[in-house]
Amino acid sequence: MSMLELVSIEWMKGKRSKMIPLIFVAPLLVVVSGVAGIRHYVTPDSTNVWEAMLIQSTLLFSYYLLPLSMVVICVMIAGRETGNNGILKMLALPVSRHALSAAKFCVLLSYLLMETAVFFAVFVIAGLFATASAGVTETLPIMDLLKWCGSLFLTMIPSVTVMWAITVLFETPLISVGINILLVISGLLMANTPLWFLYPYCYSGYLVSCSLHAVTARGIGDGWKLVPFLPCAIFISVLAFWVAITCFGKQEFAFQGGALRRAAEAKKA
Repeated sequence: MSMLELVSIEWMKGKRSKMIPLIFVAPLLVVVSGVAGIRHYVTPDSTNVWEAMLIQSTLLFSYYLLPLSMVVICVMIAGRETGNNGILKMLALPVSRHALSAAKFCVLLSYLLMETAVFFAVFVIAGLFATASAGVTETLPIMDLLKWCGSLFLTMIPSVTVMWAITVLFETPLISVGINILLVISGLLMANTPLWFLYPYCYSGYLVSCSLHAVTARGIGDGWKLVPFLPCAIFISVLAFWVAITCFGKQEFAFQGGALRRAAEAKKA
């Protein structure tokens, strides 16, 4: 079975769950509240209106709502296989458990991409309404918005990878959710330290914080430094992904192998 087929099967499983409606909640909540809050301060003579609305909308979204929604989706993806010994049935298939973990992670990234796309669409619609009602004639910076949302998606990948690794390591949902929530909440604190690049949970929020100080003629995100961020982000992502695919179903696989050996020995006896 190819990786594409595995991803397709995992995606079909997700369509029957409540994960797709879940990805609409955070973008709708944060964009509507953010745009509605700033439109009262916008006048027809205001400049950089779109940038101000974007930063206002993404502060809460990048630090908390987006990471927390990904934590919930991680647990929901992993939880599909824990009920009724579904993981044992899945491991009985002639498919590598490493490939199964990688397929689930690809589906997780697709949900992250979908939530980012929903945020972009909702923000454009709400922003057009806000600027029109305030009489602002500033042109919609569509390419800048796409670049921003792309950056938001890319900076979330390391933290999502760590979230998935923690979910795999701690199969009890309460433990994995508790650890991930604690790490998400600490993101704002770590973003204000010199060692922010070692803490993937603050990457997307740090991007917004930098842009908050860079809404000038230079454009969005000029305060963002690729070094040492990029090497650390790649290393953390690769390490977390390796842990996830190595540990996925390891206990169940060992239990299943032991059961098969015992059955074979009993048959010989």
